Amino acid sequence: MTQHLVVTAIGTDRTGLVSQLARLVTDCHCNILDSRMAIFGHELTLIMLLAGDPSAISRVEHLLPSLGLELDLLTMMKRTPAHELPAVASHYVLSYQGPDKVGTLRAITALLAQHQVSIAALRSKTITKNGTQWMEASMTLQFLQEQSVPDVEQAVSTLLAELQLSGEFSAQN
Repeated sequence: MTQHLVVTAIGTDRTGLVSQLARLVTDCHCNILDSRMAIFGHELTLIMLLAGDPSAISRVEHLLPSLGLELDLLTMMKRTPAHELPAVASHYVLSYQGPDKVGTLRAITALLAQHQVSIAALRSKTITKNGTQWMEASMTLQFLQEQSVPDVEQAVSTLLAELQLSGEFSAQN
């Protein structure tokens, strides 16, 4: 029976960290089903979804904390059932940009939650543009069959205008 484990590792970025973590996973006879990595400031953040038989998952759970200490990484793990994809009717991408203000992401994600729209992916960043802090974000949204895309698109458009942001709402292939 295959089991699944979500692993998160955070620490100062340096060459070879991802390789050492991947080696541990491989040595424990687990497979990396999905992974994401990003650098924030000088910190590397790696998230992996692992699969393996019960003893392989247990080995990772046992060995990762000591490797984390050795590499000066903060590590966390959580077992999870296999991911079952929802019956998604369509995917859309919402991209927006404008002056960076506290609460923007909260307002947009709250609106999406109110409309029961799932966020499948999110990327946001703040940059300096013409001497001011500028925020850019992109979200992949999942709509179920019964959800009204035009209603959500209109609500998002209204909110973006209220927040003085420009944006685009487009179907994803």
